[in-house]
Amino acid sequence: MSESAGPGGPGMTVASAFAGMTSVPPVVFRAGCPDCRGRFELAASALRLAIGATSRTTFYSFTCPDCRTTVRKPAGERIVELLTGGGVRTLRLHSTA
Repeated sequence: MSESAGPGGPGMTVASAFAGMTSVPPVVFRAGCPDCRGRFELAASALRLAIGATSRTTFYSFTCPDCRTTVRKPAGERIVELLTGGGVRTLRLHSTA
């Protein structure tokens, strides 16, 4: 089937549907370091998210670009949504009990 009856109309191909699109800027997250008090923006690749069974074991971490300290902060439901939606790598923690 060469034609599409979808929103692009008849004769619309996948290539022509994406022809006018431009690239999307990378997602950045604002963060702060509790040690040096630095404020900065980080790419999704600079963050890690760990999802545990409880709120105490769900957190995100990054290395401060200013002082090189490893920072670990709690991640509630909204933070988890934002980080996963922004492409942050996620590790699911499983309990051994």
